[in-house]
Amino acid sequence: MIRIGLDIGGTGIQIGAVDENNKIIAQDSIPTRTDISFEEQVDRMVECIRRILNPSVHPELTLEHVVSIGAGIPGIADDNGTVIDCTNLGWKYTPLRQEFQKRIDKPFFVDNDANVAALAESVAGKSAGTSSSVFITLGTGIGAGIILNGKIWKGFHGVGGEFGHTILEVDGVPCSCGNRGCVEQYCSATAIIRMAREAVAVHPDSLILEMAQGDPARINAKIVIDAAREADPIAEKVFRRYITYLSLSVANLVNFMDPEIILLGGGVSKAGSILSDAVNLEYPKYVLFNTLPLPKVEIAALSSEAGIIGAAMLS
Repeated sequence: MIRIGLDIGGTGIQIGAVDENNKIIAQDSIPTRTDISFEEQVDRMVECIRRILNPSVHPELTLEHVVSIGAGIPGIADDNGTVIDCTNLGWKYTPLRQEFQKRIDKPFFVDNDANVAALAESVAGKSAGTSSSVFITLGTGIGAGIILNGKIWKGFHGVGGEFGHTILEVDGVPCSCGNRGCVEQYCSATAIIRMAREAVAVHPDSLILEMAQGDPARINAKIVIDAAREADPIAEKVFRRYITYLSLSVANLVNFMDPEIILLGGGVSKAGSILSDAVNLEYPKYVLFNTLPLPKVEIAALSSEAGIIGAAMLS
């Protein structure tokens, strides 16, 4: 029994065949193209799936062995498999399931990319064995997936879990969503870069700027965190500010829903224990019942495989 998972991103589409043990046994990728029609994009994804299904390499990899196909998208979809809004791809009310099943007649499921990553972690990753967990992606933006009783929680209208667009600071930094002060503007990789550029404008002698070869445009989140590891005082100050914002946001989640575990994924999470240790140390200060056991904040285990595995798990 094989399930196909598609991790559809703004720049690339990762596709894999996943076995009964939730292991990727074959995979391929194609670039995401916004210069072609939606139908052509689906054609390219189907071609990639057919390349993966190569029985000469894996005898069990034939279309007959595929029981379902799932896709994770950076947007939202309804229960009919229609993409309601996927801004990065320009998809709005796009019949993804319908178009796919014209080409491959298999059960097809679609959900938000953070949701499918959360699902993968809850079955095959760091939160396996728990009944409630929250997966937060710390990337260019902020995504979140919530698992309750082993299932994705999406809210009554299917748009729950937009943690990145909860308000952290009144009249704060403008957000792409139209509001101000969203968590995304303080806890994303983009936020670290903005804070670092503001800091080096005042302190050009910072190691941050040196590591960026003197060009503020080259600053990224990794440079800032690496400079903080090297005890650069300006980088440490930026990192501590970031940790405070992230800890406040995590505390809000804990105060609201008290999950068993909170996982951090996305590009910033590659910082590893320097990130999770700092949050675990600080966030309890902002939790109401902090004398009781609190959920551990940990780095997600599946990394880039989570999107494929979680999409394949959809049903």
